[in-house]
Amino acid sequence: MRHFPDRASLSFCYCSLVARVVLFTYCFGRMCGRFTLRSRDRIRLKGFCNSDLPFGARYNIAPSQNVMAVGNFGSGLEIADLTWGLIPSWSAEAKAFINARAETLEDKPSFSDSFRLRRCLIPADGFFEWERVGRSKRPFYFQLNDESQFAFAGIWDQSRNDEQAIKSCAIITTSANELIEPLHDRMPAILRPESYEVWLDPKTDPGVLKRMLAPFPSSKMKSYPVSSAVNYPENDSAALLMRVDAEIGTTPSLF
Repeated sequence: MRHFPDRASLSFCYCSLVARVVLFTYCFGRMCGRFTLRSRDRIRLKGFCNSDLPFGARYNIAPSQNVMAVGNFGSGLEIADLTWGLIPSWSAEAKAFINARAETLEDKPSFSDSFRLRRCLIPADGFFEWERVGRSKRPFYFQLNDESQFAFAGIWDQSRNDEQAIKSCAIITTSANELIEPLHDRMPAILRPESYEVWLDPKTDPGVLKRMLAPFPSSKMKSYPVSSAVNYPENDSAALLMRVDAEIGTTPSLF
């Protein structure tokens, strides 16, 4: 007897398909859209309360997933899991922003309060960007020259979904440096370690904060091409970070 899927199964399949399309849109339409975090041991702050949250190395962190963030989320400085894709507390729609432009943080209603009151650090040790080659897009992996961990400048907010409180975040972007500019005109804002506490201090002057969001020096970064397997968020292994100078076939452009 032939089996036909029930309505619940069809709904699940449809939602899974929509989720994948959304992730592809985030990946190829925005900057920054994917990053890595292989350790959480390098963030050092005064008054920092370490977290008992379970941790596993991640090689392909994508929008809508939980990301590790450091900030004051109501109980002093701590590590917390936030949903990547900021939903403003006042928003009646579930529209999420994975990035926030440094130049308009004070002007956009979606970001202005968070920039003023709810800043965070988002630890990472590398990120991906795509180079358009004809009708295909080729991924590159960017990291610091010494391959050490760093922190993106982030903002966060808390919204409600029915009765559930959701803390979500966005990565701030700035103009691309000389290394990234051939691929994209934007890059994530990378903070220097000596700026971490100043960024998190609620009393820091907005002018000082904005100056921290200048493009990170290209001389302190490196990049190389990687496999197009990173295009798919279900892929999450160290193999994604292996250098791949040429692939058989091409990855078709999605947009």
